[in-house]
Amino acid sequence: MRLLHMICLAAALAAAGSAQAAGIGVRAGTLGVGADVAWSVAPALSARIGYSALDWDRDVSTDRVRYDGKLKLSNLSTLLDFSPLGPFRLTGGFIFNRNRYDVRGDLSGGSLSGNVKTGRSAAPYLGIGYGNVSGLGVNFYADLGIMFQGSPRASLSANCGGLSASACTSLRNEVAAEQARLEDKLKRFKYYPVANIGITIGF
Repeated sequence: MRLLHMICLAAALAAAGSAQAAGIGVRAGTLGVGADVAWSVAPALSARIGYSALDWDRDVSTDRVRYDGKLKLSNLSTLLDFSPLGPFRLTGGFIFNRNRYDVRGDLSGGSLSGNVKTGRSAAPYLGIGYGNVSGLGVNFYADLGIMFQGSPRASLSANCGGLSASACTSLRNEVAAEQARLEDKLKRFKYYPVANIGITIGF
């Protein structure tokens, strides 16, 4: 419902200027499955708003723990597309994300659970692309770039289960070190690769 409201609002803004081209696109890629709306703001320049989301299972292991994980993507993009060479373009802007990685793993007879979040909820984006959502007719478009979402931040808690008091204390003492190991394992995702393909309908 939030996505539908966003599309309707952006389409209304685009339609407010009768001389402006506008369009709607649907896409899929590393940010999830979603949609965009766009409208021209100047020759060779258009503005684009989009939202995408997706959940999928992805496991990861540190030196001490193998985690069962679920990646939950939620991304609202606000971008400018500059097309000085026909359909080829440069794209920049911000992606407001609520991306999260939920994890659970066993350690020292107990278990750890928690999540890893991005370092920046407003992540700068820079990329290249082909095709414009605001172009007339039915068209293909694609994006390839990097979202600078910052270093991951892990938050874990210990679940002692049937452990003794001393064993539970030992487990809890390991939480901070294991958080650091998990952040180090996922540090490459401070630069999140963005690759999308989609279809547009322009008017």
